[in-house]
Amino acid sequence: MTPQVPGYGQEMGTALEPGGEARQLKSALDGFVNEIKSFRAEIKSNLKQHDERLTMLDRKLSIKTHRPALSAGDAGENLHLKAFDAYLRSGDDDALRGLVLEGKGMNTAVNSEGGYLVDPQTSDRIRGVLYAASSLRSIANVVQVEASSFDVLVDHSEIGSGWASETDPVSDSSTPVLDRISIRLHELSAMPKASQRLLEDSAFDVEGWLAERIAQKFARAEAAAFIHGDGVDKPRGFLDHAIVSDNVADWGELGYVATGATGDFAATNSADAIVDLVYALDAGYRANAVFVMNSKTAGAVRKMKDADGRFLWSDGLAAGEPARLMGYPVLVAEDMPDIGPDAHAIAFGDFRAGYTIAERPDLRVLRDPFSAKPNVLFYATKRVGGDITDFKAIKLLKFAEN
Repeated sequence: MTPQVPGYGQEMGTALEPGGEARQLKSALDGFVNEIKSFRAEIKSNLKQHDERLTMLDRKLSIKTHRPALSAGDAGENLHLKAFDAYLRSGDDDALRGLVLEGKGMNTAVNSEGGYLVDPQTSDRIRGVLYAASSLRSIANVVQVEASSFDVLVDHSEIGSGWASETDPVSDSSTPVLDRISIRLHELSAMPKASQRLLEDSAFDVEGWLAERIAQKFARAEAAAFIHGDGVDKPRGFLDHAIVSDNVADWGELGYVATGATGDFAATNSADAIVDLVYALDAGYRANAVFVMNSKTAGAVRKMKDADGRFLWSDGLAAGEPARLMGYPVLVAEDMPDIGPDAHAIAFGDFRAGYTIAERPDLRVLRDPFSAKPNVLFYATKRVGGDITDFKAIKLLKFAEN
C-alpha cells in the first residue's frame, strides 16, 4: 500500500490534468508582460522628471551671461557689468564698492561725488558709435592719456644733413627749433533720463539704452567743437585759428585758396578752385588727405565736371566706403559752414597729422533719482580735448575773389 503524502496527489493531479501545462505557461507569460509594462512606465516617468529638471536648469542658465569667463579679466568684466546694472536700475552700489575693495574688475576706481566708471562693454559701445559718426574723430589722430593735458612737440628745423668728402670737415647741423602745443582736456557731459518703472523692467536693456543716448549726445557735441570750438571749456576747432592766404601763411595760421567769386565758385572753370586746393597741400600730406564739407556744399560740388566732361565726384563702390572727390575721400560733416561770402566751406588735408584729439579712457555715470521724479537722471561725463598740431597739413577753400 502506497503511503499518502498530503497535497501530493492534488498537485500532481493539477499538472497532469488535460491543458494544465498550457494554462501555467500562459499565466507565467502574462505576469512577465505585466512586469515589462510596469518597468517601461517607471522608466518613462523618470525620464519626464529628468527633462523637467533640465528645462528649469536651462532657464536659470539663460538668465546669466552666455559668454564664459575665459580669464580673470573676463570674470572681472562680468562682475563689473552685473554690479553696474544693479546700480543703474536701483542705485545699489554695494557691489561696485566691493569690486574696488577686493581689487576685482578693470578700472573700477570710484568717486562717490563723480559717479562710477562705466563697465568696459558699455564703454566700447559708446566709443564705437563715436568713431562711426560723421565727425573729425574718424580721420584725426586720437590718443588716450591719463593726465589733464597732452603735449605735442613740433620740430620746425630741417634735419642736419649734407654731402661730405673724405678730406673736407663736416659742418655742424643747425639747432632744432621746437614748438610745444598743449592740448587741454575738458569735461563733456550728457544727462539722459528714464522712468523708474522702465528701469525695474528686467527685459529692458538699460546698458544698451544708456550707451546709445550718451553716444548720440557726445557725438553731436564733439563734432561741432572739433570744427569751430573756441577752446574755452571745450576743444579748439581748426576753423578757430587765424586763416590767411596760402601765399603768406606762416606757422600758427591756416592757408586758404580763393574760389575767385564772392560766395560762390567762379562762373567759368569752377572746378579749377578744387584743383588749386589739392595742389596747395604739400605732396607728403596728399597721400592721406581727406576733403571735409557739409551736405549742401557736397551737393554743389558733385555736379562739377572737368574739361573733358567727367564728374570730379565719384560715389563709393562698396557699402560703407566714402565718396571721393578727385580720388580723395570725402567726410560729410554737417558742422562745416555753408557756401557763402568769405566762408571757408571746404577743408582738405591730412587730418591724422594735422589735428589731434586727446581723451581720457574712463567714462563716469552718476545716478540721480531725486532731481526729476518720477524719472531717474544719469549724469555721464568724460574728458576730451583737441587742437591743430600741424598747420601745414590742412588747407581751406575760401568763397571769395581773393
